[in-house]
Parts: sequence; C-alpha cells; structure tokens
Amino acid sequence: MPAGDGPFNSLRTTGSRVVMLSFDDGPDPVQTPKILAMLDKYQVKAVFCLVGTQARRHPDLVRQIVEGGHVLCNHTWNHDLKIGGKKADQIKADLNRTNAAIRAAVPGAEIPYFRAPGGNFTDRLVKTAYGDGMTSLYWEVDPRDWEHPEGETSEQHVKRVIAQVRKETRPGAIVLSHDFNQPDTTAAYEQLLPWLVENFEIGVPGAETPEPAPSTPTPSAPAPTPSRAPSASPSDAAAPA
Repeated sequence: MPAGDGPFNSLRTTGSRVVMLSFDDGPDPVQTPKILAMLDKYQVKAVFCLVGTQARRHPDLVRQIVEGGHVLCNHTWNHDLKIGGKKADQIKADLNRTNAAIRAAVPGAEIPYFRAPGGNFTDRLVKTAYGDGMTSLYWEVDPRDWEHPEGETSEQHVKRVIAQVRKETRPGAIVLSHDFNQPDTTAAYEQLLPWLVENFEIGVPGAETPEPAPSTPTPSAPAPTPSRAPSASPSDAAAPA
C-alpha cells in the first residue's frame, strides 16, 4: 500500500499541482444535477463519493456522473461513521455492497477511491479498502458546508463556505464539499468555480476523459501518487463528510 500524507496513509493532497474537488453523500436528486451542470459549464472533473443507499435510489444520477467523465468514490453503504472500528470482513462486506449498488447503475464502473464518513479512517479500514482496489481519500480543505450554526442565515453560510475555500485552497489541495441536501453549497460553487478555474488547475490526476460514444462511458482513474507528509488526525471525527 502506497504511503499517503493523510490519516493512516489516506490522501490529503493530490501529489501534484492539480486541485481536486470532491462531493460527498450523494447522489442527491436536486443538488447533484445542479453541481454536474456547473462542472460541465467550466469543463471541470471532480470526485463524487457515493453512499450506497443513495446510489441504489438514484441509479440515473450515478450514470450522469459517469457520463460527465467524473470519478467515483465509495462512501459506505449508509454513511457509517463507525465503520473503521469493525472487523475486516464486516468492512469488506459494506464496501462490496456499496460498489455493487454503484455498478448496478453503471456495470463495470471504475471506483478508485474510498472515503470514510467523517474522515474516520483507521489502519484496518484503509488497508481493507486498498485490498479492494480503492485508495483512501481524505482532504486538505474543509469548509464545513454541512454545518449550519444556529442563527446563521443562508446568505451568511454561502459567504462562509466561499471564504474558507478561497483562504485554504492551494496547488495540490483536495477540497471537501457536499452535494447531498446542501443547496447553499451549490450556491457557493456558482461563485467558487470561476475563481478556482482562474487560479488553479482543477481536476483528478490520472483520470481519463471518456471518448463520446453511444453507450455509457466508464472513466479510468488510477489513484495519484501522493506527496509525503506527516500523518494527522481527522479534524472532526463526527463531521458528516
């Protein structure tokens, strides 16, 4: 298993100058299509970390993600924040069930990444995912777009997410966001995407954009080689990443 620069050898950065955008917990029937439309407008490829139950409910959206040339990531069957503490065979069963739901929508789909809900990686979890061909994906930029403090208006929330991403994003960063039930995140990216495209190379290292074809294309996305850096603990074990 290659060494990563995030918790338990997960990836905190891309290992290149490319900034990677990642969207968690979907697909969402309202927000995911809006995010996909924006990414298409700016010709940006991103990683979508899919929850198995959502993939089962919305196979059409899984197909849209793949057809857009984006890259898939396993995010457990039902966003299990405690999966890292389970036995290896239980972890493997959860990951396999999630991958099966994704591939029921897109047969043969490549799923090169795994992300632990909340960033709650453990050594066993990372190794089990890697044994199934998935590199564990952490993040460097977390605007906590899922968090809605009491009294914070929608306008304030959008401004906070934008400010945090603009402040923390640098070449090679992996940015965490959510497309599931987060309309303010969608609104924030309407302003963030043009700024990101203007200031950084945005994409997924190693991802190949599929050629247009009548059938559903399946992108291939080998995991990038991460830069070496000290490991760190997740910033918020309870965050619903």
